[in-house]
Amino acid sequence: MFLAHLLSLLGVVIAEISLTVLVYRATGSALMSALTFALGFLPYALGGTLLAPLADRHPARRVLVACDLLCAGCAAAMVWPGTPVAGILVLRCAMAFVAPLFQGARSASLADILGTGEAFVLGRSLLRMVSQGAQLAGFGLGGLLLTFLAPHGAIALTAAGFLASALLLRLGTRDRPARAATAGAGAGGSALDGLRAVFGDRRLRVLTLLCWLPPAFAVVPEALLTPYAHDIGAGTATLGVLMCALPVGAVAGELWAGSALTPRTRSRITAPLAAVAFLPLLVYAVRPGAPVLLGALLLSGLTHAHTVGLDRMYVDAVPDALRGRAMTLLSTGLMTLQGVGMALAGAAAEFLPAHVVVTGAAVLGTAVVLLLLSGLRATAPGASGAPRALRAPRAEE
Repeated sequence: MFLAHLLSLLGVVIAEISLTVLVYRATGSALMSALTFALGFLPYALGGTLLAPLADRHPARRVLVACDLLCAGCAAAMVWPGTPVAGILVLRCAMAFVAPLFQGARSASLADILGTGEAFVLGRSLLRMVSQGAQLAGFGLGGLLLTFLAPHGAIALTAAGFLASALLLRLGTRDRPARAATAGAGAGGSALDGLRAVFGDRRLRVLTLLCWLPPAFAVVPEALLTPYAHDIGAGTATLGVLMCALPVGAVAGELWAGSALTPRTRSRITAPLAAVAFLPLLVYAVRPGAPVLLGALLLSGLTHAHTVGLDRMYVDAVPDALRGRAMTLLSTGLMTLQGVGMALAGAAAEFLPAHVVVTGAAVLGTAVVLLLLSGLRATAPGASGAPRALRAPRAEE
């Protein structure tokens, strides 16, 4: 599962950079090149919403292998001689369309393999750290590959990576029955049933929003780092270091939480770390130089350690029959809202200086997190007025 995750992720990242170069060389249009990158985010909401029930309705291994094979086929079709730019964009959309289903099924099957206790929490944290590192390494590797290979050659390698991932999953994981089959009729209902089940329970709704909304504010400094660096006179080398600060801090924070803290301590620091996550970004208000900004971004990234405890709360709140759909919706909302956050940050920066936009995002993000933490505390097990445990919807519902 780990190796397949790494191969798929590297394939996606290398494909993204290679496709932008390929489309730009074919069209000479910066807009078309940027659109190719944006198409990695835009189909998420639709694909995650429509395909979420499949994560519980079919065996996880079958879903994962099918998604990898589809992505491999799309990548191979992109490099087929004579494929037009419009066809490449459609194929890119198809890959992004199935991405949330793959991520949701993988997260749910991770719980099948490791259980829903601490092993699942640490395993999910490890995959998240690998995702951060692989994105940094993937862009560098993609750039290196493009110095030796044409974009078509680099994309062909991603197709091979997806095929290798499918082979690993098919031969290296056990074939387990679909969760809907083991939970009874009605557990594998429609996408609307999944949304209703997730958002119909107050605690699960608050946990979902805690996973969705803070990242939408957290992407603002990354989205505006280039114009901010230009404003303070930082060069491209400094910009590259600053771009790495948040993901490096996030990896370090999760590594510390997962390896040095006990489960009880991780649970205790979840709310405090989430509450202060955006406070280091308030330094933007004084328009700091690169060294101070680097420290602030690293500190903000370190607070990402709270997601380890948040994962445990989330998996404890979701019944087995809904796990696949819930995880798919979780990744769908996360990616979609991050894209929305980037777009809104860019729009705001058209009218306000970058440091003002980031400061405002930090203030709003802190207010949103505190409000959600208040709701989470009210729904804690044993709290007065806490809701009943969530259950899967019956067929007649």
